Amino acid sequence: MTEVLIDNHIDVAKVRSDFPIFANNPGLHYLDSGASSQRPSMVLEAMENYYRFHHANVHRGVYRLAEEATELYESARERIGRFIGATHPGRETIFSKNSTEALNLVANSLGRGFLRQGDKVVITKMEHHANIVPWQMLAQYIGIQVEFIDVDDEGELIIDDLERIVDGAKVVSLTLTSNVLGTVTPFTGIAQVAKAAGAIVVGDASQFVPHRQIDVKSIGADLIAFTGHKMFGPTGIGVLWGRSELLDQMPPFLGGGDMISDVRLDGFVANELPYKFEAGTPPIAEAIGLGAAVDYMNSIGMDAIESHDREISRLAYEKVKGAFGDEIKIFGPSDPSKRSGCLSFELEGVHPHDVAQVLDQNLVNVRAGHHCAKPLMRHLGVAATARASFHIYNDEADVDALVDALKETRNFFI
Repeated sequence: MTEVLIDNHIDVAKVRSDFPIFANNPGLHYLDSGASSQRPSMVLEAMENYYRFHHANVHRGVYRLAEEATELYESARERIGRFIGATHPGRETIFSKNSTEALNLVANSLGRGFLRQGDKVVITKMEHHANIVPWQMLAQYIGIQVEFIDVDDEGELIIDDLERIVDGAKVVSLTLTSNVLGTVTPFTGIAQVAKAAGAIVVGDASQFVPHRQIDVKSIGADLIAFTGHKMFGPTGIGVLWGRSELLDQMPPFLGGGDMISDVRLDGFVANELPYKFEAGTPPIAEAIGLGAAVDYMNSIGMDAIESHDREISRLAYEKVKGAFGDEIKIFGPSDPSKRSGCLSFELEGVHPHDVAQVLDQNLVNVRAGHHCAKPLMRHLGVAATARASFHIYNDEADVDALVDALKETRNFFI
């Protein structure tokens, strides 16, 4: 990779040179990193290197290739665990295929090992479906009660009465950053109150980890899920971190190879951490790619990434709002210090899908739809929004291209 910092600020032009997608798509303004980020060359090369020179199944062979593959896979686990501040990276860092699978693992394992009929689980109205539906499935299967923390008109959680809300809760599960509103939630404060009430605290960090430094030891969570493809890694790889003391108590989610230490006709004995939660052949190349993505982020520095995120978020909000005023409704906090780098909006009189199509004609890629957050959409009183989401390869020129394309959209439809 190239050196991309100038006086601790990200040189976006140099960053873009690390990402082949931009050289292969001249003029592209990619503003959909909230759905999936692009990949730098070093991630692609790490995965290709594994397949070309080291491919074998892991943990199951004593020959050289198998040992090399295992070393690459476990080294990636260690680096990813250290990146998030895990106390025991090799035990507490569990690979899944994405955040959704990690959160389903949590709900199913806690449902079988900790929760009973009538137990209360608290989530929020701004959650992604991945942190709603698994709990609703438990409500159907074992009769837990799912309750919601509300959202105010600024897109922030209403937590004035938090102690009452979490009183008696067995689990409190919430996002660290809304994928729709960009809201950075007061996760640590909520976690402290929830833990005082005796709850297990679960965090969906899918939109947080790609943009801000996280130390899982200090934020108050018991379990944290995030995904590789939003943080320059490949698809098909996610991570569940958990306190090893809790993970040791949780029953396995999937059964099969590698998650056992013994199997007999009358039962099985689960493997040690992290393997008891990694049944079957794991996503080896994908884990190696995510390890390279973490190396890439570390080479830039999370302080620089977070600073860039805040600045691009501020620019986007101010320029879009300044250009359209009351013709556009931007959802989420108006204070840029309370939001991450995404901008969900409704252009008056134009359906979000039409907005996205016209923007695409101008090489501006945004997402349109309900963003897997239908309860939040209903709360906001809309069926869908358009969403521009940014990362380190975006700069003011991308924001200007968005504004210009939105002006063309408005003129075309209105």
